Amino acid sequence: MAPVLKLDDFDYELPRRLIAQRPHSPRDGSRLMVLRRRTGAWEHARFADLPDLVSERDLLVLNDSRVLPARLAAVRETGGRIEVLLLDALEDQVWRALLKPGRRARAGDLLTVHPELLSIRVLDDPGPAVRQVRLNAAGNLQEVLEQVGRPPLPPYIRREVDSRDREAYQTVYAANPGSAAAPTAGLHFTETLLSRLNHCKITLHVGYGTFQPVVADRVEDHRMHSEYYEVSEDSARRIRRHRRAGGRVIAVGTTSTRVLEQVCLRHGDVVEDRGWTDLFVKPGFEFQGIDGLITNFHLPRTSLLFLVSAFAGVRLLRESYREAVDRGYRFYSYGDAMLIF
Repeated sequence: MAPVLKLDDFDYELPRRLIAQRPHSPRDGSRLMVLRRRTGAWEHARFADLPDLVSERDLLVLNDSRVLPARLAAVRETGGRIEVLLLDALEDQVWRALLKPGRRARAGDLLTVHPELLSIRVLDDPGPAVRQVRLNAAGNLQEVLEQVGRPPLPPYIRREVDSRDREAYQTVYAANPGSAAAPTAGLHFTETLLSRLNHCKITLHVGYGTFQPVVADRVEDHRMHSEYYEVSEDSARRIRRHRRAGGRVIAVGTTSTRVLEQVCLRHGDVVEDRGWTDLFVKPGFEFQGIDGLITNFHLPRTSLLFLVSAFAGVRLLRESYREAVDRGYRFYSYGDAMLIF
């Protein structure tokens, strides 16, 4: 029988001083809590120690999605300001987006980001959190966004975006543009560190589904927004080979985890695949695709925390979070990390 999940069990208090406002420098100098599920023990290390914590038979699976400069400052025809966060493309020029304040934007409204480069037409009336908009860009959209957009830092980073964030809020292996938020577990890697680790890459474009809060009274009623993913034949083959040789598959981040588990649910193994996933992983889920997980410390009441709790165990994860607070770990996107196996 599936466990009865209470939203309050996935809440915790965090001193504001522990919410990281800037990335660690160097990237791999961040702290790493190593959590062992079998014994319930943990230890404290640095991310740069990772090659000493995994074996040569282990394989890390990275999400190579690249973050779009998707936060846009726009002006309505009435002169009012409105912020647009692009989430993902539905079709040519039509995107899902978050508008703030959304109640002021109605179907047909024109929002100007740059008079010569980019305007946005709102396609639906207020109501849903996620809206639909049509983009009118002068030229290649990616190039236009690089000129007029800003990195979509989350709201708990209480400072202005600066030039350093364009590089810092991007993994060193980011390749495929499409994310509205960084796959933050990967921010700790340097190219030198990666060269010492067996790894392969898959893609999940991070959208609203990853960071939306869980608000349903019954956790089971929570519905994720779909996000697009791809697994290449080469990566699928390497994952299967490492598994059959007795190595562990270690997902770097909750996004990589959801891709691998979605593919296993559909095909019974990790194979070449692409499509959309709205998989909500919560305690009681039976993992098929991963043996380990590298992840950051997540916000309460989010699907991210539910997924990590499902893998580590609710009680063990709660205790480890208390330990992290007591030890002054840095939390959230620019914070420290965990290795769980």
